[in-house]
Amino acid sequence: MKASENFKNAIENYLNQTVLADAVFAKDFAKESKNLESCCNYIFGEVKKTGLCAFDNQEIFDMAVKYYTDDSIGQPQPVNCTVVASPPAKADLFTSVVEVPQNTAVVKAAVIAPKAESKTLTLFDL
Repeated sequence: MKASENFKNAIENYLNQTVLADAVFAKDFAKESKNLESCCNYIFGEVKKTGLCAFDNQEIFDMAVKYYTDDSIGQPQPVNCTVVASPPAKADLFTSVVEVPQNTAVVKAAVIAPKAESKTLTLFDL
């Protein structure tokens, strides 16, 4: 499967920012044997191996960096999957939103906290 343009742009922008901040990574990023399409295929393969369906941005970006820095990773096979890169949620009056750069994709995952037992007192408990 081909990655969406939003997904590829988010990965590419992150890698380009990393190149500017890290001279060692810049050498790895310049390898002719590595490219963005194969990087996306590597990420899809790693995500598929986990069996999970939602990831934090940094987890995906770390996979992209690993693809470029690990010479034992060859040309990954394409994976048939669907990628969703969500834009940051709009703020409302009741929630606080963490600032996310515009070029970053946000993956949303619902986390349900276990309900705490609440004991209601009755007249007999007093």
